[in-house]
Amino acid sequence: MTKEVKISTRQINSRLEELYLVRNELIELWQKTKSEETPVVTAQDVAKIVSSMTGIPLTEITEEEREKLIQLESRLGSKVIGQDPAIGFLAQAIRRARSGLKSAERPVGTFLFLGPTGVGKSLLANMLADALYGSDEAMIRIDMSEFMERHTVSRLVGAPPGYVGYDEGGQLTELVRRHPFSVILFDEIEKAHHEVFNLLLQIMEDGRLTDGQGRVIDFKNTVIIMTSNVGSEFIDSSTLGFSLTPKDSTFNSDQEAKILTEIKRVLRPEFINRIDEIIVFNHLMKSDLKKITLLELENLKDRIAGLQIKLKIGKKVVDHLVEKGYDPHYGARPIKRLIQKEIENILSDEIVRGNFSPSDLVAVKIEENVLKLSKVNNAR
Repeated sequence: MTKEVKISTRQINSRLEELYLVRNELIELWQKTKSEETPVVTAQDVAKIVSSMTGIPLTEITEEEREKLIQLESRLGSKVIGQDPAIGFLAQAIRRARSGLKSAERPVGTFLFLGPTGVGKSLLANMLADALYGSDEAMIRIDMSEFMERHTVSRLVGAPPGYVGYDEGGQLTELVRRHPFSVILFDEIEKAHHEVFNLLLQIMEDGRLTDGQGRVIDFKNTVIIMTSNVGSEFIDSSTLGFSLTPKDSTFNSDQEAKILTEIKRVLRPEFINRIDEIIVFNHLMKSDLKKITLLELENLKDRIAGLQIKLKIGKKVVDHLVEKGYDPHYGARPIKRLIQKEIENILSDEIVRGNFSPSDLVAVKIEENVLKLSKVNNAR
């Protein structure tokens, strides 16, 4: 046998040994795993995936949702400050609905939020959409000041056949048709034309509405929230929030009776009786405003962090903003405007001029009752 043939035979034998080793490893692995049960995808697994993708809650309450419902107060209260009673009433009503106690023919819940401007009514609706359906985009907001005239009512359900805009669908019905699991916020409900209330009565009672194209739109999986400032002049700044039951004839105070009397002056009795709960919001205290100020400043820090710039804000700055921005009649809105005016405007100007750039640490200080922004050093 030649030398070349011997070498070739040795190489082949070596490769065969390698293949045998691989075969033995595969056999050993197969022996280990053959007794293991093959995973089976169940209908519940598919339902969970669809639920997470669409935001549509499962019919049965899962462990994850059960925990979410139990922790609803703390989740809503993390951003809505100073309204613990209102949050408690809302969370309890949502739990009743998700437990299966609500009528299957009506929306999940119908609420009227009363209280002064800027105290968190719209924010609570926004937070509820995020908590229930996984995104604040699940909130449909309708400004009722745009529907004060009779001819504007058709915009909600869409124009009838033969009219301009027939193919576009209604501003309300089309959004609900595409997103049937939503929180619908009717802002400043008292400003709506009385024909709008006729549409809302049908939604609140039957959980459905027919649009301009003759399609029946299902509202049974929506949460209806209406906001109003009606009766806010009777809300004592020292009183905690409370809930009014429309059908109840007894009240805890003259204050509650006055508020309900004012509501009845604006809203028809048959409309009031279809509201599940009327929730009254508090005036904000100075301590509440400080918490809101800190939240707003944290939001600003998060936004500016996207530009790789860090903000350092001292306690005296917070106290200055609270003192200057506190107005019991306008709630938290003056604080937001003040932060925008005294910090954000200056910050944006300095960034545009190139004075503040990525990796900078910017300190916000107060000097002679005026806020000053200055670059401290490199933030790396």
